[in-house]
Amino acid sequence: MRTEDGAGPDLRHHGDAEVRDGGAELVDLAVNVRADTPPAWLRERIAGSLGSLAAYPDGRAARAAVAARHGLPVERVLLTAGAAEAFVLLARALKVRRPVVVHPQFTEPEAALRDAGHTVDRVLLREEDGFRLDAAAVPEDADLVVIGNPTNPTSVLHPAACVAALARPGRTLVVDEAFMDAVPGEREALADRTDVPGLVVLRSLTKTWGLAGLRIGYVLAAPETIADLERAQPLWPVSTPALAAAEACVGSQALAEAAHAAHRIAADRAHLVAGLREFAPDGLRVAEPAEGPFVLVRLPRAGAVRRHLRDLGYAVRRGDTFPGLGEEWLRLAVRDRATVNSFLQALDRAMTLAAR
Repeated sequence: MRTEDGAGPDLRHHGDAEVRDGGAELVDLAVNVRADTPPAWLRERIAGSLGSLAAYPDGRAARAAVAARHGLPVERVLLTAGAAEAFVLLARALKVRRPVVVHPQFTEPEAALRDAGHTVDRVLLREEDGFRLDAAAVPEDADLVVIGNPTNPTSVLHPAACVAALARPGRTLVVDEAFMDAVPGEREALADRTDVPGLVVLRSLTKTWGLAGLRIGYVLAAPETIADLERAQPLWPVSTPALAAAEACVGSQALAEAAHAAHRIAADRAHLVAGLREFAPDGLRVAEPAEGPFVLVRLPRAGAVRRHLRDLGYAVRRGDTFPGLGEEWLRLAVRDRATVNSFLQALDRAMTLAAR
């Protein structure tokens, strides 16, 4: 594990770029949105909100629903246009001197901080340590620390106690839990905690529910932090359909469905990992244990393999745009067993072609 300041990878590259211009011909293993979503009942709830579009959005009911879902007062909740907006608000609203981002992880937090004029330090987690967190590696004078849990793209689920140990008086600790609802039981979550000083938890509803095009997420933090972020928001930042989705996705029916989906994802991920292990003699290594709805792999000639996979009809996420990784890394979204089986056959072919 080492610390360094930024520069290098394209922080604005995301998985959607891998499927753009590929049309329906590409099987998508590049974007970490659950397949076959949003479900019909959620589409109906969203459609039912369209009759209210003439009125300005009123987020009070959705905000109260999110607060109730986590057992928190509404003053600790801020609804946002996806988790990405929350990163921009944090970068613009908080007065920090030394922000640190723990990588490899989702790159938007660092990009937002840099756009806001901050100089960002990086703590790079190492493959040989399993990309696990060592709280002692974070500089003591860091007054803003950002970490994902489970982390995109490594699929590492850090122990909640280890993440909470990053908290310090005078430090803002931002934990991106965008994929936590894909973890059975949401173990290691900090979203409901109010005893960790400076804690800010970000949640997204776009991944599990297939709402990336609608943009809905939320921030959980101390009331004074929420107030600072709210002042930095434009008026009516979350649309009426997105508010309807937020209220629906934190209801009892949705939570039960998400819990079921998390167990199914875990089983499908185990099937994917087992298949990937068969390529170990060819130099492929899986970053394990994987706990998110995606898997990180390292393999020879990964760039060529990715291009051959695309020719064979499969899109996967390149890894070299994540600080701390290089061209030999790929991220694979977890899909159902039939899709995985077909993908593994294509991977075998792609690796053969890349080796020629």
